[in-house]
Amino acid sequence: MNRRMLLALLGGLTLSGSAYAQSGGTPARLRGTIDTVSGDSLALTLRDGTKASVALPANLRVTWLTVAQPSDLKEGSYIGTAAVRQPDGTLKALEIQVFPASMRGVGEGTRDWDLGADSSMTNGTVGSLKATNGRTITVTYPGGEKQVVVPDDVPFVTYELTDRSALTPGAHVLVNGTRAADGTVTAASVSVGKNGLVPPM
Repeated sequence: MNRRMLLALLGGLTLSGSAYAQSGGTPARLRGTIDTVSGDSLALTLRDGTKASVALPANLRVTWLTVAQPSDLKEGSYIGTAAVRQPDGTLKALEIQVFPASMRGVGEGTRDWDLGADSSMTNGTVGSLKATNGRTITVTYPGGEKQVVVPDDVPFVTYELTDRSALTPGAHVLVNGTRAADGTVTAASVSVGKNGLVPPM
């Protein structure tokens, strides 16, 4: 798998605020199900039941999200995790993304996320893994580290290359892009759940 291609495909997942500003919009992240695909636009039903339309530019990046296994989580793995902060300062994982080796370094670091109060997204390398009293991992990145508790029921996913043919009615998607002043959303990337998978992040 080509590292440069994967980094380009997943770039939309990790755009910084300054990158969005330069693109002329504010960050937009939509989660929902595809209703229709028409030319260069998607019609979605979002998780709260509302409808949304998304413009698809020529340079759109599309990836499959597929099921990974807890056994894929090892010391030295490069992962991402959406998580919530616990009273003791540790993070409780909501999901784990186990990146292919070719994607090591994508989105490295920690930042706020939009899955509830005190939620964050952290990408980094698993420095240690303890299996006693549940799984607890140390995720390291330049300038810091996080202690993450991984409950047994947390979903694990990974990425595969694909193209616009994956955008079909009924597919569950995570859209990352920009929202213009008039409310129009333009996608930078779309992650599509393969075989009915609902993107958990």
